[in-house]
Amino acid sequence: MGKYFGTDGFRGEANKNLTFEHAIQVGRFLGWYYGANQRKKAKVVIGKDTRRSSYMFEYALCTGLMASGADAYIMHVTTTPSVAYITRVDDFDCGIMISASHNPYYDNGIKLFNVNGEKMDEETILMIEDYIDGKMELPIAERENIGRTVDFSAGRNRYIGHLISMSKYSFKGKKVGLDCANGSSWQIAKSVFDALGAKTYVMNAEPNGYNINTNCGSTHIEHLQKFVVDNGLDVGFAYDGDADRCLGVDEQGNIVTGDHVLYIYGLYMKERGQLVNNKVVTTVMSNFGLYKALDKVGVEYDKTKVGDKYVYENMVETGNRLGGEQSGHTIFLKYETTGDGILTSLKLMEVMIAKEKKMSELAAPVVFYPQVLKNVRVKSKPEAQNDPDVQNAVNAVAEALGDTGRILVRESGTEPVIRVMVEAETDELCEQYVDSVIKVIEEKGHRA
Repeated sequence: MGKYFGTDGFRGEANKNLTFEHAIQVGRFLGWYYGANQRKKAKVVIGKDTRRSSYMFEYALCTGLMASGADAYIMHVTTTPSVAYITRVDDFDCGIMISASHNPYYDNGIKLFNVNGEKMDEETILMIEDYIDGKMELPIAERENIGRTVDFSAGRNRYIGHLISMSKYSFKGKKVGLDCANGSSWQIAKSVFDALGAKTYVMNAEPNGYNINTNCGSTHIEHLQKFVVDNGLDVGFAYDGDADRCLGVDEQGNIVTGDHVLYIYGLYMKERGQLVNNKVVTTVMSNFGLYKALDKVGVEYDKTKVGDKYVYENMVETGNRLGGEQSGHTIFLKYETTGDGILTSLKLMEVMIAKEKKMSELAAPVVFYPQVLKNVRVKSKPEAQNDPDVQNAVNAVAEALGDTGRILVRESGTEPVIRVMVEAETDELCEQYVDSVIKVIEEKGHRA
């Protein structure tokens, strides 16, 4: 990770640690790097979510791009996966999404995609940061070389058509709830489900610039749970602010997590001979219950570090076709290069209809194990993590759990803390084993 860009773009509170000047600089660099640097006019596509500050960042990015000679194609309010998709299929030099995903309205972010619709490579990101820090100068376009903006709402419509084409079945007769989080999916999700014949019941689709993710969407799924039960719906889907993640709710009001999605669709692919390598890709934070369920049906799995970036890297390297996170980022590599919440909901609908089963039946085999996660603030993460006595304590817990649970001890990527997590058959066991490791960390003097 760089000075400004993390694993999911340049993110911060609008006009505090992510300013409109930063956006102009990002636009200036990208316009030059993909254009004047290669002796051509660059084409860059831009989308945004519904935050009030997204309009400011959109114009700032366009200003920077045009000043460097690039043409900026504006998709307006749209989803993160739509920008990745359009960048790839319409041969744009790069794509930009303005969003802070599931964060509150006052935060924002700049996500960058390369020509293949993948997250921008680290080398290019570091060059952008050097330009922001004044370590290089760029020429300004003049006369006929100055760029322009192009209204590209057609790109969003093309993406909607792409989603509709992903469904093999009509949804006629199905009652579906959609929580759009007052975000990017508010105009897209209903259009797709309506076109496929579903009777849609929509909530939180009235964005005002300030209510994105506020007590709604995938981070507050309890409202969709009640909505589904109260209206007697067959299923419900909740998206986050930029709609790159999706969580579900079955007809009984139970949550369908990203782990459930990997089980349900992974088994569906296996049964049809489509599960390449007979594997799904998880992160280390997937619940032990998912692995037990996958073992029972003979589906194998890889585990990556936390972050959809690492899931995608594994899939590219191995050819695995399905991967994701418990939080609802699910990647269907055959169709897209990033997590796509609306596509995830369509794929779950496909399994429901093909198997003629309720969502509760499809999700039932995944029985989540109780989990306890505690953070310990330490003086040095590596010293605490690598202390032989701490490692012995961790190994003792792992041996005691055997195949009835697991322990995971890892360093936080953003804070000076060690995270100790245990999954076991009871909450009491989880607490006991977590505390036993933390006790050793404290006794060895690592706590800050």
